[in-house]
Amino acid sequence: MDQIRIGKFIAESRKSRNLTQRQLADALSISDKTISKWECGKGLPEVSLMLPLCAALDITVNDLLSGEKISSTDYQKKAEGNMMNLMKENEENRKRMALSIITGVITIIAVCALAIIASFIDLPTFVRIILIVFSIAVGAAGTAAAAMLEIKAGYFECPYCKELFVPSMDEYVKGYHTFTKRRLTCPKCGKTGMCKHRVTR
Repeated sequence: MDQIRIGKFIAESRKSRNLTQRQLADALSISDKTISKWECGKGLPEVSLMLPLCAALDITVNDLLSGEKISSTDYQKKAEGNMMNLMKENEENRKRMALSIITGVITIIAVCALAIIASFIDLPTFVRIILIVFSIAVGAAGTAAAAMLEIKAGYFECPYCKELFVPSMDEYVKGYHTFTKRRLTCPKCGKTGMCKHRVTR
């Protein structure tokens, strides 16, 4: 889905109703920063907020997902297109998650193999040092690639308000994590907790 187009449409619809970001945020019981994030194309409203947002802006969910007002004749066609786009986005997220896992596994195997070679095979000291430095570089590059893929593979769900969001790389790297959760600060409620990674909306 075109987040920038949807964001512009939210902004236009809000302005046409003579609402400020703060007024719209108050109506939805969220922060004005969340409204700003949507309007800048940096995220989409979570499913639970779509109907209240559409009611506040006097638009349909189909209008929202299309990023424009839909005529009654085009409604069915656009609804089907939006559903297909959502399914495609979920499938792409699953592929990114799988690639992230594969990248992580390959990185671990490569680093372990290089470490074993450097430790147990009789090699000149300078070659051993080169192998160790190379294994560190491979580990760093592989970890960064896996992290970038995981960030783009879906969303993190706040355990308190259920907001779905994508953290910045800085927040992601600094956050303590388990296999399925990461300690992050929710942009909606401002609380910090173990946010579950979700591949689909």
